[in-house]
Amino acid sequence: MKISRWASAFLLFAAPAVAQTTNDPFPEAVEATARVIRVDYRDFASLPEVDGEAARPTILVDEPGTGRLFVNDMWGALYTVSYDGEVVTRYVDLESPTWGGIEVNSQGRERGVQSFAIHPQFGQEGSPGHGKLYTWSDVVDTGPIADFAPGGDQDSHDTVLLEWTATDPGSATYDGGEPRTLIRVQQPFGNHNGGQIGFNPVAGPGDPDFGMLYVGLADGGSGGDPMNMAQNPGSAFGKILRIDPLGENSANGAYGIPADNPFAGDGDPDTLGEIFAVGMRNPQRFAWDPETGAMFVADIGQNMVEELSPVTLGANLGWNVWEGSFRYAGRSGVDTADPRSDASVTYPIAEYDHSDGLLMGGSRAAITGLHVYRSDAIPQLADLVLFGDNPSGEVFFVPADALPAGGSAGIGRILLNDDGEPKRLLQIVQEKNAEQGKDPADRVDLRFGSGPDGQVFLLNKQDGVIRLLVAPE
Repeated sequence: MKISRWASAFLLFAAPAVAQTTNDPFPEAVEATARVIRVDYRDFASLPEVDGEAARPTILVDEPGTGRLFVNDMWGALYTVSYDGEVVTRYVDLESPTWGGIEVNSQGRERGVQSFAIHPQFGQEGSPGHGKLYTWSDVVDTGPIADFAPGGDQDSHDTVLLEWTATDPGSATYDGGEPRTLIRVQQPFGNHNGGQIGFNPVAGPGDPDFGMLYVGLADGGSGGDPMNMAQNPGSAFGKILRIDPLGENSANGAYGIPADNPFAGDGDPDTLGEIFAVGMRNPQRFAWDPETGAMFVADIGQNMVEELSPVTLGANLGWNVWEGSFRYAGRSGVDTADPRSDASVTYPIAEYDHSDGLLMGGSRAAITGLHVYRSDAIPQLADLVLFGDNPSGEVFFVPADALPAGGSAGIGRILLNDDGEPKRLLQIVQEKNAEQGKDPADRVDLRFGSGPDGQVFLLNKQDGVIRLLVAPE
């Protein structure tokens, strides 16, 4: 499926006939008690503080070739964690002078080491991807020329995709040389930076998607996509990109552009061959269903709608014309007059609004995730898509085999058993803060991690503890 620049332009300027603006598009809140699953958890591992501040992990993945987990800290480091959680080792510090003076921009909640990804051949000696891992980080240095820029003079900081090549992937710490820069992005504002990067774990050798790196890039920040970049096929912002990190046919020669990307090889200088899907505001998290191969994204909304959406090759999720199922009406809300009415847009399977009573009093909400649970280790979670709300720490689910058609009616809650008492993650983090002698956190900054055999971990930025979900006893 190809998205023509003309179709994108039409979508951008299309308007409903009669506006019906609201700031509460889902007056029926997510049901607090009717669809609740209770699971147990245990504290699995803890990451060290940085200058008295809790670690800020956002990504945790399994690396089966070396038999350990990898996890980031947005402050500037990657760690490894043994499968039993007992051994935590700093694998690489991005800011070490050894690597040429990388200075991570970790100001605010949204900047830092955004994500990382381990090549599926990382532990396979003699393979092209042997020893290779990738980091997606905000940096202070804006001197080098950016590969992707928004236009204009705004230059808050840069976001850089780096390739690291370990000599011995099984080494306790990174033993390779300086990283290689694949992509540098000039960020116009301090928010909405890079999102997740990752390889499709369902793709195997011989599959055209094997070894292709997906790169989430937000719309540049500020509010409302003021530069109209998410719908612009000539801009990298507001997209999920898909590249071959081992190739070299990109404009800068540092990576490859897969031939089956929507705009690859179309000869149009106004489109980017790197684009996989368009129309995203802040694609913080994506994941694949290990059974069906379907891809989903948790795309953070503006002021009203948080959305969980499917993503396919060439998909357009609609931002900034659409916010979820509704036309975006600026900071005043969304227009409910003509929902889900553009056949060219991929609409959410689940969504909720900021006024939902389960969240943070209507003032803060941001969707996060994401894990499609196809294990039988926790029967209660079998065949569910797990996601959550970043600030409040609410953990949600929808069925993976009977996907809803948008809205909040199909969303259920997951609560954590704590000595028999059901709690949400914020309560548990606050209690841990008390044990640590710290003020209680007022938000969680929830993320999910994935381990071997379908393990699901809950990460947060407030107490440094990685928690593992387990079946109720």
